[in-house]
Amino acid sequence: MSPFVRIEKLAKIKTQKWDIEDSAELYGIRNWSAGYFDINQQGEVTIKPYGVKGGPAISVATIIQEIKERGYNMPVLLRIENILDSQISLLHHCFHDAIVQLGYKGEYRGVFPIKVNQQQQVVEEIADFGKSFHHGLEVGSKAELIAAVSQVKSRKACLICNGYKDEEFINLGLHAMRLGYNCIFVLEMPGELDTILECAKTLNVVPQIGVRVKLSTKATTGHWAESGGERSSFGLTSAQIIDVVDTLKANNMLDCLKLLHYHLGSQIPNIRDIRSAVMEAARIYAGLVQEGAAMGYIDLGGGLAVDYDGSHTNYVSSRNYSLNEYCTDVVESVMTIMDEQNTPHPHIVTESGRATVAYYSILLFNILDVSLIEIGNLPEKLPEDTPEPIVNLKEALENVNIRSLQECYNDALYYYDEVRQLFVTGRATLRQRTLAERYYWAIMRSIAEEKDKLKTVPKELHEINSKLADIYYCNFSVFQSLPDSWAIDQVFPIMPVHRLNEYPDRRGILSDMTCDSDGRINNFIDTQGMKNTLELHSLKNGEEYYLGAFLVGAYQETLGDLHNLLGDTNVVSIRVQEDGTYEFVREISGDSISDILAYVEYEPRRILENIRHNAERAVRNKTITPAERFSIMQAFENGMRGYTYFER
Repeated sequence: MSPFVRIEKLAKIKTQKWDIEDSAELYGIRNWSAGYFDINQQGEVTIKPYGVKGGPAISVATIIQEIKERGYNMPVLLRIENILDSQISLLHHCFHDAIVQLGYKGEYRGVFPIKVNQQQQVVEEIADFGKSFHHGLEVGSKAELIAAVSQVKSRKACLICNGYKDEEFINLGLHAMRLGYNCIFVLEMPGELDTILECAKTLNVVPQIGVRVKLSTKATTGHWAESGGERSSFGLTSAQIIDVVDTLKANNMLDCLKLLHYHLGSQIPNIRDIRSAVMEAARIYAGLVQEGAAMGYIDLGGGLAVDYDGSHTNYVSSRNYSLNEYCTDVVESVMTIMDEQNTPHPHIVTESGRATVAYYSILLFNILDVSLIEIGNLPEKLPEDTPEPIVNLKEALENVNIRSLQECYNDALYYYDEVRQLFVTGRATLRQRTLAERYYWAIMRSIAEEKDKLKTVPKELHEINSKLADIYYCNFSVFQSLPDSWAIDQVFPIMPVHRLNEYPDRRGILSDMTCDSDGRINNFIDTQGMKNTLELHSLKNGEEYYLGAFLVGAYQETLGDLHNLLGDTNVVSIRVQEDGTYEFVREISGDSISDILAYVEYEPRRILENIRHNAERAVRNKTITPAERFSIMQAFENGMRGYTYFER
């Protein structure tokens, strides 16, 4: 969109009635939602659990009301089980279509890496729905392995064991094989092979072994580009893989080598990187077959990206390919190399965790308060004793026009700083400093209104919107519920879930309820790339204002920390029927204060005993009465059972 088209659109917004189509374009909901979310005529975000296939659309605002009626406060993590089912089904059908279309002889075997979302109900739903597709699980620790064995329903599904493995880990996997699971140990380091062979001999189990290779191919963009390549932390070099082949040959166990695995990185935005890695890995696979290994599986690891910003580009938070293109390119690349090398087509395994669960969860939260820049009434005439810098600020405000924006901006910075220096040295009063502050913000606001008329906005003026932004205080913790937003600057689509048929008259940033300056979000998706403020609505007295952070199902539920001792949020899972009805299938109360204190090694019972002791001492000192002691203790006991987040 050109600057002039954007200006015309803004002019239209201010002169005509705002509608839901304007909101859909502003927040990009139809670009990043993959068809799972939209806006209804009432201006409310809707959930469409069957995606582009159509089906019912359920109002998020209605769900919030029913959540509250069931006694749950915000914030709430809302899970939509059907979306998880739809993503698994879509992944398998796209690979199946590519396999049939290209005449590929192998099959597709999807696996879900538990580390992406270890929550029991998530893994259980993937295993239950994925049974018909033989959708498996990938684990990287003993705890994850035990969890996976309890959940996998299909004996054809792959149970991929990655990560560093001690003897107990390997024995557990071998026992799983005895129970009939298709368990494959992927060698991350050369020394693991000897342990696997020793344990297999002791338990009299023939192991299935895979090798993780360090490819020379690296992703050119993305947060996790460094997790691939020849200097990546995990995997074997080609020389080490040949050593594995020789060791297995010496033990007459080369037929145990079944799988080649690599991991290019998570969230790979460029399809060319994916295709290059597949072709390199396919050649190594063919080479292992030529060495006499049985093989059968090529595991491409993760990397299938989620288009968080909806731009359909190779930006870090996007992807420049569709799911159909991804599946077709993968199958075609493997097939091309195998046919060239006269090698049977292997089963293709992908560990697409992010793309499987990202859409499944929405973080819903309410706004507690908002901090606005209040300019107030400016005097028509300044008092005679007004310091000269304030007089200059008044003149700068009067001279703001499209030709003088840069000059007025520079003047505002200079003269406002002069007034602050006068105040620090005692030559300006508090009221004079306050007046200078009001003039400064009035100049900034005037410049912000005029700069949208410019074809090219000077770099310094880009910062004005963020300077003028309101601060919306949100009832959640970034560190607990959106840790990637803080840790790696991951962007998530965030927008109001109602009032979308109203013009959003404010621009704001989001601050969570922790007492930490990092607990804020000031990077938001935009059709033009990124923006540092979010269009929001003015708060209405007596009415809650709700926002949703979307696509948070991957990693966010398991990476959160306990900053300010704010714990897990309430969790509600729904399942939508084809007729548009839905049911609350699971409800999990968020951490109580007692729970969270226990996590950090406090004993709740002892805490109350200490408070009771202090209260009794206050009674003896006659600072409170016994009756007051009773009410105080009740307050603390009720507090221990309370939600860690803000409650109305």
